Amino acid sequence: QVQVVESGGGSVQPGGSLRLSCAASGSILRIDAMNWYRQAPGKQRELVAGIPRYGSPDYADTAKGRFTISRDSDKNMVYLQMNSLKPEDTAVYYCNVYLLESRSIGPRYYWGQGTQVTVSS
Repeated sequence: QVQVVESGGGSVQPGGSLRLSCAASGSILRIDAMNWYRQAPGKQRELVAGIPRYGSPDYADTAKGRFTISRDSDKNMVYLQMNSLKPEDTAVYYCNVYLLESRSIGPRYYWGQGTQVTVSS
């Protein structure tokens, strides 16, 4: 089975930076898209940034100009560089990978367990 694991979360002051990492492992034929979502307490999970196999990355309006998503296809990893962090960025951040596991089954989404990001003074 495919596994998705996030790391890099922690606590920072407003204006600080964090770099999240996500590693996908297991039976992977091809990764089509890699995304970062976040979910604050009592809120719905929302898309923060996504990077497709082809084309340019997409960002939520709140992330534009502050966050940068990148990927290393050879290592099956995706990163989220977060700068100028605000208290409202506090949430559990989840990695989502859209990948092809086998040729007999179409691509599917896989989720990590999440990593906590806390921005406070």
